[in-house]
Amino acid sequence: MIRLRVQAIAEAKKISMTHLSRISDVEYKTVRKIFRDPGAEIGLSTLDKLCWALRVTPAELIEYTRTPPESLRGAFDDEEDEQG
Repeated sequence: MIRLRVQAIAEAKKISMTHLSRISDVEYKTVRKIFRDPGAEIGLSTLDKLCWALRVTPAELIEYTRTPPESLRGAFDDEEDEQG
């Protein structure tokens, strides 16, 4: 699962949603959506703007947990057993 750490990073830097929207040039409704749903899909240009505004790299902004997407659950059970 891929999740964006935008809210955690913004809060640690004391940056509100409104201020983040302004400094990143990302619409407020998009910032709000990401805060409410860290798994929301965003485009690379939005990711780039958020990274620039928060002064972090994409690696710092993205959290990855190795879990199969819901549509693939059960599809690779045998492969998972073989790999560990």
